[in-house]
Amino acid sequence: MSNWPGKFVIGLTGNIATGKSVVRRMFEHLGAYTIDADALTHRAYAKGAPGYQQVVDKFGKWLINKDGEIDRSKLGNLVFSDSEAMGELEAIVHPLVRQASEMLIKRATQRVIVIEAIKLLEGDLRKICDSIWVTNAPEVIQVERLIRKRGLTRDRALERIHMQSAQSAKVALANIVITNTGSYDDLWKQVNAAWKEIVPGASGPDTESQIKIKPAAVSGEFSVRRGKPKNSADIAELITRLSKGKRKMTADNVMEAFGEKAYMLLQLDGKIVGLAGWQVENLVARTSDIFLEETINPQKALETLINEVERASGELQSEASLIFPMNDLAAQEELWKRLGYEKRTPETLGVQAWQDAAAESLSAESALFFKQLRQDRVLRPI
Repeated sequence: MSNWPGKFVIGLTGNIATGKSVVRRMFEHLGAYTIDADALTHRAYAKGAPGYQQVVDKFGKWLINKDGEIDRSKLGNLVFSDSEAMGELEAIVHPLVRQASEMLIKRATQRVIVIEAIKLLEGDLRKICDSIWVTNAPEVIQVERLIRKRGLTRDRALERIHMQSAQSAKVALANIVITNTGSYDDLWKQVNAAWKEIVPGASGPDTESQIKIKPAAVSGEFSVRRGKPKNSADIAELITRLSKGKRKMTADNVMEAFGEKAYMLLQLDGKIVGLAGWQVENLVARTSDIFLEETINPQKALETLINEVERASGELQSEASLIFPMNDLAAQEELWKRLGYEKRTPETLGVQAWQDAAAESLSAESALFFKQLRQDRVLRPI
């Protein structure tokens, strides 16, 4: 019987470079509500949050940087070299992360909730899960991913892998094991099969929910639907063409991108005429790819796309929406203002999680536009 009447909570874990976050994102594409518990850990000791003063009192004011935040690098260097210190930090943040996770689960409207955590099995989060799922990958593939994606040397990659508890121990405790050998098609099939197993009558990854809006001054009807793996070739062609070759994409590139983001496809009379690449991480919605056909009304097109991004972000309990338009769209401040956004810089956003998300996605070619979606925040300043 579930710990949560009417809901089913999956605890998702696995060692470094086994694909936890990719699998979590795939469940999100299928309709689950997902929680990144490791990101909540950082929020727990952000400036003003419940764990901030406890961490400072335990480890010292030398951790505080010029902005008044706890320097994660200094804290990490301390606890990763001292198991006792790590235990003391976990004793502070783990209860807060559990409280925040329980709050998110209670507020979620989705039937299935997925909690991703690297130390799921070592802490209290395990107790609120109905089922434990583990991502698994051969060590040779873990090493290759760390070299390719994080720029580590082979020796450093092996060191990072061996610092963690044995993957075999996690697999032994799993209710479900997802084997990630590098094929996105195979991974999708495993996740989709698992989804159907836990959600009787659930739709597969090709099911498309759709919202339709009738804008003025446009013949025909705009609609927005969420892109699926079967749309990969169309998405790749559209981005390559509308970026005038600056972003050359293949169907395989798009399939890989599905492990990080979703694509909202804008249609006019059944034809794809634009898209928005969008993701929610750490309760922050980020829209980093916006492409529109030059022949359509940009105001109505953006209104349709962004309204759907905000609706979907609201379902994922996002606190803020950050948009990073480029080129001509970046210059149209009045257009964004009509949609409720204001041009900002990362350091003016006030909340550390929002600042971090903005700094990570902002590029030299893009601008940042901000809109707060909700006033109540998880682990908000006290």
